[in-house]
Parts: sequence; C-alpha cells; structure tokens
Amino acid sequence: MMTGTMMALLLCAGGAAAQQMYKWVDASGKVTFSDQPPPANTKPVEIKAGAGGSASVQLPYALAQAVRAHPVVLYTRAKCNFCDQARTFLKERGIPFAEKTVQTASDEAKLKEAGSDGRLPFIKVGRAKSTGFESGAWNTMLTEAAYPEKKILPSNYQYPQPTSAAPPEPVVPKADDNAKNVDDARRAPKQEKTPPSDFVF
Repeated sequence: MMTGTMMALLLCAGGAAAQQMYKWVDASGKVTFSDQPPPANTKPVEIKAGAGGSASVQLPYALAQAVRAHPVVLYTRAKCNFCDQARTFLKERGIPFAEKTVQTASDEAKLKEAGSDGRLPFIKVGRAKSTGFESGAWNTMLTEAAYPEKKILPSNYQYPQPTSAAPPEPVVPKADDNAKNVDDARRAPKQEKTPPSDFVF
C-alpha cells in the first residue's frame, strides 16, 4: 500500500518532469513527446540559426536549442592574432556565431555598448560576456550555455560573412528632394515631336 509520503514524492517528481518536455521525429517519421532528451540518432530540428549562417541547414536538437537560447556574437578587429585564435576556437568546437568587425569610431561605440571595455576579441554568449580570448574560460561559458562539448555542427553549415559592428544606415531620399525632382521635370521645356517625313499637310 502506498503511503502518503510516497504519494507526495511521486507527485513532486511528476511535477518536476512536466516542467521540461521534448518533441522529436524518429527514423520512421513517428513524432515522440517525452520528458527525456531525444536520442542522438533522431531527426534534427530545422531552424534559422540565430547566429546567422545557412538558414536551410538543419542543426542537431541540442545545438539548435543552445543557439535559440544563447546566440553567440564575436567582435573582432583586422590584424588581431587573438581574434584569429578566437574565431578558430569557435569553429573547431562547432559553435554557430555571428562576427562583428570593429574598424570605425561608430564600431567602437557599438562595441562598448555591447559591454566591452574596448579590448578585443570580445564575445557574447546570450547575456554572458567575456573580453579577451582564453580557451578555458570560453569553454566553460559555452558549456554553461548548453552548447555541446563535442563538435556536432553539420559539415555543410556555412558561417555568415563578418559584418560591421555599426553598419551604415541605408540612404533614404528626402521628401524635399523628391518634390524638387518633380518640379524640375514639370519646368523642363517640352520637346515637340517631329512629324514623319511622309506626313501631308
């Protein structure tokens, strides 16, 4: 006979398990719901990687979850040895990331706005931040963000091209310029059409 204490423990366990549910598709196409993470051989989850990259590439479940919850952004500068090491480190571990380059004063402002003291490389993993490259610290930060410790990134994944930390804003024509162009067109003398040579008056 089940005691009240045992019943309470089972209810608590059931409540805790209900807090996290997983959904995946197995090899036969069957959709499964469970409180346990999906097996490694299940169909990967297709996502648009929050860190950029090939939108059509399917990421394994664990990696997809980490990218959604803790996107990685790397800030770098040209001719920066530690920046090169940081980029190589992320790729060797199979971490999808967006790279922001710092070259102008506007880029510097964006870098400091992101939380850096101006030194590079600078990385953001979700809300976590780190200045300067140190593989041990970065490994710990990524693992705490639930990124897989071993590389499982698909071989056909393409990293996005680096972009400026402060990309220039697109030039939008002013309303005054549009009005001026219309006025100029109206004031331009109209050219009379020359009648065809065989026209009879």
